[in-house]
Amino acid sequence: MTEPPRPPGAGDPGFPPDPTAPSGVPGHAGSGDPTAPLSGAPGPGSHPPPGGYPPPTGDQPPSGGYPPPGDYPPPGDYPPPGGFPPPGGYGPPGAGYPAGGGYGPPTGGYASNDDKNWALIAHFGGAVGVIVGGGLLGWLAPLIALMARGQQSPTARAHAVAALNFQLTWTIVGVLSWVVTLITCGVLFFVPMLVWLVPLIFGIVGGVKANEGVLYRYPMTYGFTR
Repeated sequence: MTEPPRPPGAGDPGFPPDPTAPSGVPGHAGSGDPTAPLSGAPGPGSHPPPGGYPPPTGDQPPSGGYPPPGDYPPPGDYPPPGGFPPPGGYGPPGAGYPAGGGYGPPTGGYASNDDKNWALIAHFGGAVGVIVGGGLLGWLAPLIALMARGQQSPTARAHAVAALNFQLTWTIVGVLSWVVTLITCGVLFFVPMLVWLVPLIFGIVGGVKANEGVLYRYPMTYGFTR
């Protein structure tokens, strides 16, 4: 004879009813527990507790991948902006260049001031001798310069010889012009005056060139001495 169905929670023979089972199914104490894990999922005890990770060691770089501030060189080790050495790396101003006093004064081609002075005496003195001596004494000053400084300075000697040869040449021409004036009884009196102008003008030109340190080559000159 078939047994009629029992109502839920009535219990089975041999098993007492579970009062905690909401559905009244005996033996399933945790089936209605909402905190029970799903089949195959780890229980709550399998997860590490919060804060259970090991603290970071010093071998790992900080967040961002940059080295700590202490690993950078101090600011003084960097060169100044632009890659140029600091001002102190250069020598003092003007160290690589000669100072103003390193250049001697312009000598104008003379070893000393005495050489220049005697060269000027030879040229300008010849022009003065033409005026004073009536065109006949232009050779005197160059001769004095040659005798006074010609043995000590080749430069002074060269100027004196050039002026002396020129003035001697035109002194002879001046003497001849006076002879012509006497022969013509003064008709050609202007000839000596024209002759005087040549040694006077060129003597001044020679003195100007000598002041610039240039040995002037007189035109229309016969080389009496060297």
